[in-house]
Amino acid sequence: MRSVLYLAAFFGVFSHLKAAEPQTDKPPTARPNILFIFSDDHTWQAISCYGEKRQLIQTPNIDRLAAEGMKFTRCLVPNSICAPSRAVVLTGKYSHLNGVYRNGQPFDGSQTTFPKLLQQAGYQTALIGKWHLASNPTGFDYWEILPGQGLYYNPPMIRMGQPVQHQGYVTDIITDLSIEWLKKRDRSKPFLLMCQHKAPHRRWEPPLRHLGWDGDRPYPEPDTLFDDYGNGRGLAWRDQDMSLEKTFDQWDAKLIPPSDLNPEQRKLWDAYYEPRNAKFRAANLQGKDLVRWRYQRYMHDYLGCIKGIDESVGRLLRFLDEEGLAENTVVVYSSDQGFFLGEHGWFDKRWILEPSLRTPLLVRWPAVVKPGTQCDKIVSVLDFAQTFLDIAGLPQPPEMQGRSFLPLLRGQTPPDWRTSFYYHYYEYPQPHRVRPHYGVVTERYKLVHFYWPDVDQWELYDLAADPEETKNFIDDPAYTKVVEELREELRRLQQQYKVPPLDQTPPTAYGPLPKTKPKGKTP
Repeated sequence: MRSVLYLAAFFGVFSHLKAAEPQTDKPPTARPNILFIFSDDHTWQAISCYGEKRQLIQTPNIDRLAAEGMKFTRCLVPNSICAPSRAVVLTGKYSHLNGVYRNGQPFDGSQTTFPKLLQQAGYQTALIGKWHLASNPTGFDYWEILPGQGLYYNPPMIRMGQPVQHQGYVTDIITDLSIEWLKKRDRSKPFLLMCQHKAPHRRWEPPLRHLGWDGDRPYPEPDTLFDDYGNGRGLAWRDQDMSLEKTFDQWDAKLIPPSDLNPEQRKLWDAYYEPRNAKFRAANLQGKDLVRWRYQRYMHDYLGCIKGIDESVGRLLRFLDEEGLAENTVVVYSSDQGFFLGEHGWFDKRWILEPSLRTPLLVRWPAVVKPGTQCDKIVSVLDFAQTFLDIAGLPQPPEMQGRSFLPLLRGQTPPDWRTSFYYHYYEYPQPHRVRPHYGVVTERYKLVHFYWPDVDQWELYDLAADPEETKNFIDDPAYTKVVEELREELRRLQQQYKVPPLDQTPPTAYGPLPKTKPKGKTP
């Protein structure tokens, strides 16, 4: 009893640290549970409730979260790449402060993270699935993670520091382990469960039960599948290495099977792919016809992975229903970033462009969130840490750089809610030769600077005039005032987020580099 009174007093003393709006809805009596479902490279175009014009797939279980909660249409990532995005989620800080600029950099687990704070406040915490931060998780009572990127079939995992071997498909296994943990948890405590999927990360290997799931349906092509990177766009566009034309390899195309299949699984794999591969080889496709074939194979496989994710979400939601946990559990579905599904002829992410920058965000909390609502305000994975702390009634550390969007979940928009967003991508040259760039994003515009190592190019995109982002308006006299205003806003955001000058960026932020550092100062 004393500990309960102490916690209540503690939260009261520190309530002045929270930048929350007046609450019109009374919170639930018990502190809410948090189920955070986080996929890898699951772009918003591949969730049916987002209404992408190609109508690529139906995702009824993920759509259920939108129908019973809130759909965010403008959730942005600060650095569109896996490990940095995960570090942002945990810390609520940009890459230059949490220390993870690119994939392969170990995450400093001594930092303050929201799971640690929830754990200290009495939450039971668990992380199951993809971690990808080159260090052991901290702040969790239980964790079982994939080593590195992990495998799709029969994946080895690491359970509380000990290696274990699983048989089956990775999405199913992560779901099984998550439900098993929920069954065994300490029911006297609220919980945080981070269920983190590998799928649909490259190489997009579907559940074997879903090979042929689409009946060889031909998928509509994106308007920019054969983008020529003209209209004033610079070297960064033309010299990337992430295209269906040049980068998509034999493993991506499933012309070579994965090595982790057992004999029974290999029979199922070969029964689907080999007849189709034989037909492809006989056709000897070239040029645009080859790109079109690769796009169709890509969509079958990527979306087959999504089908498995949607089933996983359905299983978790059913478990909450059956256990009577749905009413007081906040369910969040998101991904570490968006992904190109053939737009501009690409796969992968990294760019400040819409398919990469935007990530899905769906939140269901029956006690607070009105069903079937939509929020078009700019939010970010940068905000997740503070939002989770706010939901739990905990103070938000001043070093965190996001902002709780709990008011938005309550249907209230603070008058000073952000109308612009800062983005910064670093990793170069491997694996995809996407030039480092930073920029400012508003509802309509993006001002972007590509700056390393052999470019110094400013570009302006106008989403209203050019929603596909195929033209650079930077030299158009009609946009002179817009550019001036965006430059000033960019400087303001860099100061707000304590962005260091470019020549102070550590070389490890970029990966293998020449001996020289990038030139120039942040404008």
